[in-house]
Amino acid sequence: MDIRFTEEQELLRGSIQRLLRDQYDFDARREIIATDAGWSRKHWNAFAELGLCAAPFQESSGGLGGGLLSTMIVMQEFGRNLVVEPYFETVALAGGLIEEAGSQAQRDAFLPQIMAGEEIWALAWAEGRSRYDLNNVTSTARRHGDSYVLSGTKAAVIGAPWADKLIVSARTSRGPRDRSGVSLFVVDRQSANLHLQSFKTIDGRRAAEITLMNVHVPADQLLGMEGEGVTALEACRDRAIAALCAEAVGAMSQLNSATLEYSKMRKQFGVALGSFQVLQHRMVDMFIALEESISLTQHLNLSLVKRDPHVSKLASGAKSKVGSAARFVAEQAIQLHGGMGMSDELNVGHYFKRIASINVQFGDPTYHLMRYAQQNDSQNDSDVSSEAAFDVASNHR
Repeated sequence: MDIRFTEEQELLRGSIQRLLRDQYDFDARREIIATDAGWSRKHWNAFAELGLCAAPFQESSGGLGGGLLSTMIVMQEFGRNLVVEPYFETVALAGGLIEEAGSQAQRDAFLPQIMAGEEIWALAWAEGRSRYDLNNVTSTARRHGDSYVLSGTKAAVIGAPWADKLIVSARTSRGPRDRSGVSLFVVDRQSANLHLQSFKTIDGRRAAEITLMNVHVPADQLLGMEGEGVTALEACRDRAIAALCAEAVGAMSQLNSATLEYSKMRKQFGVALGSFQVLQHRMVDMFIALEESISLTQHLNLSLVKRDPHVSKLASGAKSKVGSAARFVAEQAIQLHGGMGMSDELNVGHYFKRIASINVQFGDPTYHLMRYAQQNDSQNDSDVSSEAAFDVASNHR
């Protein structure tokens, strides 16, 4: 599959490439993650000025109307350059949830700040024992007059140390694993009794463990319908997987290019490394893995745009296959670069770490393979296109 991008989409891609080439090379990125903040407000403002933060949102919300395909383009280019700024967390996750699940008043209140780059958001849904299950929520929210009182803990919230606001899932009714009874709340990060324990992730980003101890949240900060949070999070997960797959594709593309260039330059036994047939075969496998991942990522994004009723199954298939392919490409790139592949001075090791992080966000490849199989067993449908898209990579390795 190969999407025919519009002129506007190609202009968007070209603009991002020029900006990152001029301002966000590997050395600049290393300097950014070495700072105490771990991200660059200057570069974030540049992304907003270019319109990237507004690109996916509907024109009726004040956005540019680019939709999910614009997110795919942005994430792929960010993957090529290992951008650490929280575009995925703020725009793709929080912004997408607000636009899809929020009231008109909430969209009017929150989306302009996101599109202008004035606020950073993070999504706090995972808990210590949730094991990627959106409905496994033990944090609670009880109604108290005109507010809700939230208590509980959230694990590994990427971007939380940078965030101005959080979207937090908490249980308003029913048991800890029930699908219904989970609600979403917009919580100010500076709220009283909200505590963050920040840490640095393996890919150089920042995350936090969040503890809420009787945090009062106004009732109008309930996002969507009470008790229907899992439904909103499931749709968010599908969009998140599409964005993460695009970022992985960008990283894989850069790894392939770097490895090919290195194989032409590096000499072993007096000849170029790339002249050895066995290594040529490896690089062909890396190229095939990339092309399959591009096809799956594009098909998933188009299916989301078309609101395919079986898109959630396709998302799990894509997360599993693209995740495995990305790990394969990263491992081969490390091996073909030798010992220097894991040195901090070379970008290859940083791509490897970012791919490892992508693979565990919203479910690792094994989790989604099992989820795909379970949905396949429970759905006796005839969705040939989704099956074909998933199976396109089945014969590889």
